[in-house]
Amino acid sequence: MTGESVDEAASGDIQAVARVGQIFSLFSPAVTELTAGEVADLLGLNRTTAYRYCTSLVTAGFLERGGRRGSFVLGGLMLQLGILALGRRRIVELAPPHLARLSDRAHTTALLSLWGAQGPVVTRVEENSDRKVLVTVRVGVQLDLSAAQMKVFLAWHPDRFAVERIIGQLAAGERAALEQTFEEIRRTGICIVDEIDGLVGAAAPVFDEYGICATVALLGTDRMSDFSPGSLAMNELMATAAALSDEVGGTERRMTKGRYATR
Repeated sequence: MTGESVDEAASGDIQAVARVGQIFSLFSPAVTELTAGEVADLLGLNRTTAYRYCTSLVTAGFLERGGRRGSFVLGGLMLQLGILALGRRRIVELAPPHLARLSDRAHTTALLSLWGAQGPVVTRVEENSDRKVLVTVRVGVQLDLSAAQMKVFLAWHPDRFAVERIIGQLAAGERAALEQTFEEIRRTGICIVDEIDGLVGAAAPVFDEYGICATVALLGTDRMSDFSPGSLAMNELMATAAALSDEVGGTERRMTKGRYATR
């Protein structure tokens, strides 16, 4: 095989891997079952090509046949790999008591998010049972660029190419404003976002020895808790993130992050 043929084969293999990743990213808590036709439409593929990918992934154990005619769902191997991946994230085991304490002191819902394929995914939720009205979010929800957790992750994300994939399509003005937001997050160690219909979200980073590994967040309304900078709830949020960083070995990294290091 010539050098050119080898390069072409390698390029084809890389494209196939990227395509498989795109197929997996279509699944979410709200989309648990897809037909090959739906995969083709969503990814702009030929339907025969989409079907060939899906059936090959069934053979490998990554997908299984779904309940609808011609549909596919995530398979047992994906579940197994997901459990193994979570098992390696010590932060998931350490977070529950910290989240419970934070939710109790801030009087609102506390969240832990980890970085998924295309952004932060809600991994743990601690709801405040004292409230008659509950503001919450489902475990497994992937958060978008409007969320405080996404902004915090992007502010410290080590892979600038990953950041570019997310913000690269923004207009120049929007991008400039977002870059300023990142600078502010790195300076203060926290992000507070006014969401839709009076909801407020706030997030702070958790560092391990390699860099940012998670975010801790609060979600509620300004009537549930004071989300202003320097408030008790925000101080508790930052203290929780700092405590988790210490437990997973991120103390030295945390201590280089400006005002976030003060406790």
